[in-house]
Amino acid sequence: MVAVWVHLFAALWALVFGAVQLLSAKGSRRHRWLGWSWVLAMAVTAVSSFWLSGGLALLGPFSVIHLLSVWILVCLVISMLAVRRRRLDTHRNFLVGAYLGLVGAGLGTLAPGRLISGWLFGA
Repeated sequence: MVAVWVHLFAALWALVFGAVQLLSAKGSRRHRWLGWSWVLAMAVTAVSSFWLSGGLALLGPFSVIHLLSVWILVCLVISMLAVRRRRLDTHRNFLVGAYLGLVGAGLGTLAPGRLISGWLFGA
């Protein structure tokens, strides 16, 4: 159950502060600090997902959503390398894509039979 709470807290942090990042001015010290906290929250969210399982398993306890977690980790690495190389379009595109993946996964938790759906809507 600890993995669920770690995953949920990190995902909520990434969801809220990802939106703040998208709406804020870019390149400032605040953007960099908040960005690093967002990247850390996204990495924790993705990695902690490997301790969670649900329906639709593809390989052992892993499902399609775990493929998204791998993709998120790839996006984070590519975007960090891109910003260091001053490829800001690549940096932005991969991080916006990662954020949209988080939003999509979050919406998926509202599907009937999922844990969060049960907490929110009863099941």
